[in-house]
This record gives sequence, structure tokens and C-alpha cells, in this order.
Amino acid sequence: MTVHVPFDLSYEMDVRADADAVYAVLADVPLSASHFPGLERLVDLGGSRYRWELAKLGTEHVHLQTVYASRYHCDRQRRSVRWEPVAGEGNARVGGRWVIEPRPQGTHLRLELAGELDVPAPAITRALVAPLVVAENERLIERYLANLAERFGGEV
Repeated sequence: MTVHVPFDLSYEMDVRADADAVYAVLADVPLSASHFPGLERLVDLGGSRYRWELAKLGTEHVHLQTVYASRYHCDRQRRSVRWEPVAGEGNARVGGRWVIEPRPQGTHLRLELAGELDVPAPAITRALVAPLVVAENERLIERYLANLAERFGGEV
């Protein structure tokens, strides 16, 4: 059986780097992904599509590895980076966008993510599994944002 765990997350922060420098990192998917904790492998599928393979979580006998692919759309003029799920790749579907806004003292960033993760578990365990999966996902994303903030000279 599979438990489907939806998520809808949003984060904001202000960093010291200017908006063009921030955009350059976030629009370069492999460079941006290199700041994500637990990323085991990023596979370039061509056509601005990348498959993310995260490290396995759990024990030797009971574990979960999140794998998904997204297609990226970047617009330098608008400093826009967004992505949508690629069907048929992995056990998750992830879409989102970066909102990059210049500020006098740096850049304001907003990360919006939405998707669903399929967890092999009995449906009866959904009430237990879903909060754990969401909490772990949030922990990884918060570490990712901290790593990016460090790359961008710290938060304002």
C-alpha cells in the first residue's frame, strides 16, 4: 500500500547579495541543488528537466528515498525561476517557484513548494506517517535555505 502525503510550503528570507547574483545561483539548477542537504544525485534529463535523488532515510530494513523530476523555467529579465513535476519519474511530484525581489540592502526571497510524496506504508498509518514525512521535508528545506543564505552573504 501507498500513503500519499501532500505538502504546500512557503518560506521567506532577506539576503545580502544583490538580486542578479541570487538569480544566477538559483537559475543554475545544479549549482542551486548543490546546497541541498542529503542530495545523493542530480540527473540532467535534458530539456531543462532534472531528477533529484535524495539520500535514503530510515534504517536498513525500513527506509524511504525521495526521487522526483521537475522541469525548470528561468527568465533572467523577470528574475523568475519556477518548476513543475515531470510525470512518471520517482515517488514524488514537486513544483514550485522562487520569487526574487531586489531590496536596497540585498534581496528578498520567497520559496513556494507544492507536491505529493508517495510513501510505501499501510493506509491505516497515514496519521502517523504524513506528519513525520512533512517534518523531515521541512527540516531539509530549512537547511537548504540556511546554506543558500550563507552563500548569499548571510541574512539581512
